[in-house]
Amino acid sequence: MMVIDLLVEAPLRTLITACAVLTMCCLPVPGQKEQHGGGHAEPHGGFIPKHGPPPAKPQAHHEPAHVTPAPEHRSFADQPGHPEAPHVHPNGKWIGHDMGRADARFHLDHPWEHGRFAGGFGRGHVWRIAGGNRERFWFSGFYWSVAPFDFDYVSDWLWDSDQIVIYDDPDHPGWYLAYNVRLGTYVHVLYLGNG
Repeated sequence: MMVIDLLVEAPLRTLITACAVLTMCCLPVPGQKEQHGGGHAEPHGGFIPKHGPPPAKPQAHHEPAHVTPAPEHRSFADQPGHPEAPHVHPNGKWIGHDMGRADARFHLDHPWEHGRFAGGFGRGHVWRIAGGNRERFWFSGFYWSVAPFDFDYVSDWLWDSDQIVIYDDPDHPGWYLAYNVRLGTYVHVLYLGNG
């Protein structure tokens, strides 16, 4: 009788062990983050701002009523070794986002012409660019275009692999900010819809 008990107990023990292992494999691992963009990996090495920039401070009342565009080639290297592009400091300060609402370059006759982006904003939503170029790029079925006045700041972007984070632009209706995790720089982008 003892031999029969051993024969029954061994498969039962194996079954219980297998169930326990499968259960442990299905449990979430602490520290796992939500990922987007076709199964990309965690951000590779870059600081990601907690939130977008604050609205620009209102300009003085004594300015002329006409709107003048900002200079084409402005320096953003505010410290030695910092990029010559709009960027974000590790303390969360957005360098270069101080144009205010009156800058004519940001005027859109039809803000959000292709709808509003609803895929997710900020640090918890890191997207991997899947292809394209500065005129039209995409990730996870969402399509974008870099603002023509920011073209110079994306010459070193990798259009098939860079990770970006999208933030709302608090000053310019219809515009968003695309922050490049690898470079620590950002540009203004328009949402072209999803498809």
